Amino acid sequence: MLSRMATYEEIQLGDSATFTKTLSESDIYLFAGITGDMNPAHVDAVSAADGMFKQRIAHGMLTASFISTVIAMKLPGPGTIYAGQNLQFRAPVFIGDTVTARIECSEKLEARKWVKFKTTVTNQDGKVVV
Repeated sequence: MLSRMATYEEIQLGDSATFTKTLSESDIYLFAGITGDMNPAHVDAVSAADGMFKQRIAHGMLTASFISTVIAMKLPGPGTIYAGQNLQFRAPVFIGDTVTARIECSEKLEARKWVKFKTTVTNQDGKVVV
């Protein structure tokens, strides 16, 4: 992990970094409390059992937030300003799943000294979830 932000010049096309986390019940409840998103699909096992996934799922934005973790803490690293993101949620993430957020430098924008990253989040089976 970098202790400082990698500069525009240091980052090369293809450079990548990852962050892996196993989602716990506490993670779900803490995220729900912080955001106010108390959707029963996330916090109510009885209601979720009747839903499309038959069990509670992690908030999509919680899962997607691990992309921010990689950008802020690994590549480019501390001090990075995250300017935008386009997301597609592809599959549910369940309590106990281990997800890996991965970023890869896909383009360097010389005029602004910005870097674009291809981002994915996969589960323990290698399935893309974000």
